[in-house]
Amino acid sequence: MYAAFSQDYDRFVNWPARLATEMPFIEQQLQAADLPLESKSRVTGSRRALQVLDSACGTGMHAIALAQKGYMSAGADLSAEMIERARANAADLAVLVRFETVGFGELAGVFGRRAFDALLCLGNSLPHLLTHAELAAALDDFSACLRPGGLLLIQNRNFDAVLARRERWMEPQAHREGETEWLFLRSYDFDPGGLLTFNVVTLRREGPAPWTQQIATTRLRPLLQTEVLAALAVAGFTGITCYGNMAGAPFDPETSGNLVVAANLPAD
Repeated sequence: MYAAFSQDYDRFVNWPARLATEMPFIEQQLQAADLPLESKSRVTGSRRALQVLDSACGTGMHAIALAQKGYMSAGADLSAEMIERARANAADLAVLVRFETVGFGELAGVFGRRAFDALLCLGNSLPHLLTHAELAAALDDFSACLRPGGLLLIQNRNFDAVLARRERWMEPQAHREGETEWLFLRSYDFDPGGLLTFNVVTLRREGPAPWTQQIATTRLRPLLQTEVLAALAVAGFTGITCYGNMAGAPFDPETSGNLVVAANLPAD
């Protein structure tokens, strides 16, 4: 799906609006992190998170925005095409960010154990893991990447509401560059066995020409709040807090659009 979608992803996302909403909340979470400040012989205090990994970074815009604000950020994504776009975006903005093509479960092997103060998993990425065992392995990998006291920030769709109301369609997105227009339509198919098929229809036209279409699909496993929280606890995360969006609104399982979870590793 994301190989096909990578060229249009930055048209699909309104990055100025999204980052204006999300970055204050992300920075608030990073600044609230309570990481031990270690000398050669002892813990001497605490500090905020400075080194951040975006674990499903897509075209890299969150990692780039963090680097522009002085964080030492890196990005990883399973899609080589998305990583190619991320590197191009960083080069266009003259920002130095390390991007690697690597998926969940393999991050610590590429970036190193205890290499980061914080790890982001945004954009409804964890539901791409289709079994509970894969979810557990990913959370263990996140834990291995983080230093003691490190922050994990997850953003998923609120599938409690999606499943309760059988919500198939999401809000359409539109983009225009000169005479070229794009429309992006997203929907879920509720498959037997509890998985979803996620569909993205991209419509494009030049001026008065007819619309052309491209359809990309992938499978998702709708993660409910109870499973996410239980899996985080098993992986050793504590201080778990839920929000309803990336602006920090309270989480309501019936009405929130997102399930945003902040959690920490215990400090040694």
